[in-house]
Amino acid sequence: MIVYHGSTDIIEKPDVLHSKKYLDFGQGFYLTTFENQAKKWAIRKGMRQEKTAIVNVYEMNETLNNFQVLSFEKENEQWLDFVCACRKGKNLNKNFDIIIGNVADDNVFKTVDMYFRGLWDKKKVLEELKYYKLNNQICIVNQKTLNQVLTFQKAYEVADNGR
Repeated sequence: MIVYHGSTDIIEKPDVLHSKKYLDFGQGFYLTTFENQAKKWAIRKGMRQEKTAIVNVYEMNETLNNFQVLSFEKENEQWLDFVCACRKGKNLNKNFDIIIGNVADDNVFKTVDMYFRGLWDKKKVLEELKYYKLNNQICIVNQKTLNQVLTFQKAYEVADNGR
C-alpha cells in the first residue's frame, strides 16, 4: 500500500524519535493513505518553518500479522481516551508497534478539547465528531517495525496551493 508523510525534508530513512511526544498517538513516525492530507501537513509545516513543503511517498507492507497493531475503526470512547491521554503526554503507545486511526486535527481537536477541559461529556463529543470529515493516520512507534514495513519510494515538493 502507498502511504504519505508531509514534511519539510526528504526522509529516506525515517525514525520514530523526531516527532513530538504530545501527538494523537504519542511519539512515532506518522503516515496517511491520503495524499492530499500529507500535502496539507507539509504546507502547514513549511509555512511555520519557512521551508519548502515536501511529501514523502513510501510503500508499506500490508502484512502486519507479526506486529502489535492497535487499530481504531472509528472515533469511539477508546479512541477519545487514547488521544486525550497521549495529548497529555502519557506514553500509551509503548505496548504497540503500529497504531491506526482517525486524525484529531485542529478542527476535530477543538471538539475533543471540550471533553479534555471537562466542558462536554464523551457522548456529546462523539456525537459532534460525526459531522467532521476525518482523515486517517498510521503511527509507527517502533523503529524495528518501521525499518521492516516501510520502503521509501520518492519525495516531491508541494506548492502553497497544494499542487
